[in-house]
Amino acid sequence: MRQRNSVGPTTLQTSVQPYAPEERLNVGIEIFDDLIFSDRFEDGPFRDCPECPTMVRIPTGTFVQGSPVSDPDSLDSERPQREVTIPAFAMGQTEVTFDQWDACFAAGGCSHNPSDTLGWGRGSRPVMNVSWEDAQEYVAWLSSETGHDYRLPSESEREYATRAGTTSRFNTGNCITTDQANFHGSFPATGCPGGVLRNRTEPVASFESNAFEIYDTHGNIAEWVQDCWNTSYVDAPTDGSAWRTGDCSRAVLRGGLWGADGARARSAARLDEPVTTRNISYGFRVARSPAK
Repeated sequence: MRQRNSVGPTTLQTSVQPYAPEERLNVGIEIFDDLIFSDRFEDGPFRDCPECPTMVRIPTGTFVQGSPVSDPDSLDSERPQREVTIPAFAMGQTEVTFDQWDACFAAGGCSHNPSDTLGWGRGSRPVMNVSWEDAQEYVAWLSSETGHDYRLPSESEREYATRAGTTSRFNTGNCITTDQANFHGSFPATGCPGGVLRNRTEPVASFESNAFEIYDTHGNIAEWVQDCWNTSYVDAPTDGSAWRTGDCSRAVLRGGLWGADGARARSAARLDEPVTTRNISYGFRVARSPAK
């Protein structure tokens, strides 16, 4: 048996409690047609339509974004650390799947039909080979179908939802193993145990969720967020909004990926790529603002 991480996550005080272990993806999900978002903040996972991604309420809060110099795997682009206040919003419980993307393509909302290049399977695996620009088509289609404000999460929202109250390198603690996430186990984060290389994506929700009941926040597939690329957090927003200045020909990806080392899966790790890039390691999840 591979060694599990014995270092627990460092947590902040939060009013949100983890869901019971027996509560799993797609259990007790309700589909709402006419209730406003704020009316169901405490109702657990929900969908706005049968083809929509399952969403989870993320509570308002303040956290410290970025990495300290003391993290041996951190980069200058993850600094300076700063406090960011996040208004309440909802985030996709999982990465957008091939099934969910295919519904958009079939309806004419998405113009790109991404291939499963290596034959790993479609269905509940995260959609891949989609660019930041492709993801914009998908969230525009969801917004049109539901009448709600779907979008990509901001970089700050993505890190806040990943951390789920923790301040450690991962939401699992200062280490993560391949029993807990899908990444290149031959190259773990500094000081962490090695593991396996699966050499493919895994179906969404194949690993335990974090305290916000969000799955695959570390590894599996890198996720586009709304922000333009900037090489540091100097002058970055502190209100949770996306940073839409800088090099907007490039966008940020978060979460790490199946073929990358453990350091890239850290809560604070950042990647950037041109907004037109389609890659077998890149996908996304959606966010949703409260109804007004």
